[in-house]
Amino acid sequence: MNTYEEKKQMKIERFKELAEKNRAKSDSYYRGAKAIGDMIPFGQPILVGHHSEGRHRRDIKRIDSGMRNSIECDKKAAYYEGRAASAESNNAIFSDDPEAVTKLKEKIAKAEKTQEIMKAGNSIVRKILKKGTPYDPELLKNLGELTGSKSPETLLEPDFCGRTGFAGYMLTNNNANINRMKKRLIELEAKTDQETKSYMIGQVEVVENVEENRVQILFPGKPAPEMRAKLKSRGFRWSPFNKAWQRHLNNAGRDAVKDVLKDKPTIQE
Repeated sequence: MNTYEEKKQMKIERFKELAEKNRAKSDSYYRGAKAIGDMIPFGQPILVGHHSEGRHRRDIKRIDSGMRNSIECDKKAAYYEGRAASAESNNAIFSDDPEAVTKLKEKIAKAEKTQEIMKAGNSIVRKILKKGTPYDPELLKNLGELTGSKSPETLLEPDFCGRTGFAGYMLTNNNANINRMKKRLIELEAKTDQETKSYMIGQVEVVENVEENRVQILFPGKPAPEMRAKLKSRGFRWSPFNKAWQRHLNNAGRDAVKDVLKDKPTIQE
């Protein structure tokens, strides 16, 4: 597992851990509120003027607060569970993944294969329809084997626009996607020839980290609040993993570094 995959797995585990913590807190708040409620007789009104009035009112507030907190923590748990599931199922290819070039080549090959199947499938569909009904069983079998469909006859049924087979827009969109991925592949391959470098601006180190695909700012101490605000306004985020303020490595990122560090940065004591 490379560093990119390790960080991805760490993110997933962190989301799962947060989900578990909030689920446990939700259960704890609920049990606490229920325990207080169980001590109050069902339907018992507040006895105004009785010595129990104050405690009864406080218990009601504690029950209400506990249930609200339980619901809030339950929502947070569901949110983090969703983030974990999303991260696990995310198959997007990011530039900072060291296997990005290989993965993108595989994705392009798969898309090109799909394009070939759709073209060949449409050719068979035209032959079948030209022969008319009943459909040629051999051609129908070939269509099923080509497309991997158990019901290839559905491709012979016109859609709401009267189109049969694979619609033209499907081939057009897939071809455009192939061209987009090929263009990105050229950019990624060009990046593999670059090397990580660092330089100093005053006492601050700037790293153009090619492996991480990030431009990173390393301060000698904690930046003052106004500097942290400026960093955030220019798209930088603190990375506990890298111990640096960083954003994506590109020309916009390089310009942001110059803007953030054009004045002498103040360090919080």
